[in-house]
Amino acid sequence: MVKVNGEPKNIASKTLAEYLAVASYDMKRSVTELNGEIVSKTAYADVVLKDGDCLEIVSFVGGG
Repeated sequence: MVKVNGEPKNIASKTLAEYLAVASYDMKRSVTELNGEIVSKTAYADVVLKDGDCLEIVSFVGGG
C-alpha cells in the first residue's frame, strides 16, 4: 500500500511515471513529493513505489 494524498492505494511496484499517467495527472502541471522529498520530473520513470511510501501530489490550476 502506498498513501497518495492521505488515501491508501494498492500501487506498489509501479513507477511514479506509470502511476501519474494511469491516474491522469498532468506531469507538466504537478509537483510530487515522495516521503517528504520533492521528486525531480526527470526521475519519475526511475522511481519505483514501495509498500509504505507516502506520495503528496499537487496540481497547479490556472484561472483568473
